[in-house]
Amino acid sequence: MKAFEYTEPRTESDAVALLSAQPGQTEILAGGTDLVGLMKKMIIKPERVVNIMEIQSLQNIEQLEDGSVVIGAAVTLDEILAFPYMENYPAVTDAILGINSMQLQSQGTIGGEICQRPRCWFFRNGTGLLDDKQVVEGDNRYHAILGNTGAAKYVSGSRIGPALIALGAQVRLVGPNDQEQIIPVAEFFRTPRSEHHRETVLDSNQLLTHLILPAKQSATNATYEVRHGAGPEYPLAAAAAELEMDANGIVRKASVVMGQVAPTPWVSAEAVQVLVGKPVTPEVAEAAGRAAVAPATPLSQNEYKVQMSMVAVKRAILRAAGLETGGF
Repeated sequence: MKAFEYTEPRTESDAVALLSAQPGQTEILAGGTDLVGLMKKMIIKPERVVNIMEIQSLQNIEQLEDGSVVIGAAVTLDEILAFPYMENYPAVTDAILGINSMQLQSQGTIGGEICQRPRCWFFRNGTGLLDDKQVVEGDNRYHAILGNTGAAKYVSGSRIGPALIALGAQVRLVGPNDQEQIIPVAEFFRTPRSEHHRETVLDSNQLLTHLILPAKQSATNATYEVRHGAGPEYPLAAAAAELEMDANGIVRKASVVMGQVAPTPWVSAEAVQVLVGKPVTPEVAEAAGRAAVAPATPLSQNEYKVQMSMVAVKRAILRAAGLETGGF
């Protein structure tokens, strides 16, 4: 690990003042479940590490008067699971429970989870994210099947990101001179065009401070992951869904977001088009799953992910509707 300066600011403004506008010079430390490993392997070599876990404003989770829930970026995943007002956000808690590791849930933070770097083994072996020739010719079993026509063929590292997008969540960012932005999570993720870009729009001198979950009157949302087993390994495919249904059970509005399939969480307009105007049945959910993967362009070794992604979408929709998924 390269030597670095370590700082522990006590306020958001102090933290931002310690961040560099030059990419790669400073890194933010929260739970450290991702950053420490990357620094040990010299994939990331910052001059300064800014620990945000001493900033009190980032450690709170609360429900506001309008019913929305505001979560500080340094709130740990197990604290979110224990928060009493999360019953209407099962898409989020499903994803956290899927991590299935007490250590990762107790140490990992919500901000760190959505900012974590891709699990691409080419990247984590030091060869970068955008060497598409290496991915095309190499072991691409776990790479993207959607949004992979450019140089980026990795899949987004966040397991909670699809749920946040499906729910219409927002993030609060602060930058120099107390500049503040509140943007949809759907706009937070991006596909980088150069190795100097990260996988989010967060600038190197900006701080992610809070996530904002909009008020929900019902729990018609869910996440479903297709995994190797019951351990903490990353899923092979995932999907989050939210449904708005009328009194007759007809879907009036829906959101379907896929995970582990593209460089960003993948919003499926095709699946939504199948769902709207119909009651949720296993047949309709399966048709939505087929529509979601219709644009897929699998690589040489990951065609299996098309079927698994279709199943993830189908079962996320069924779970959101309160129906049996047919899975284990």
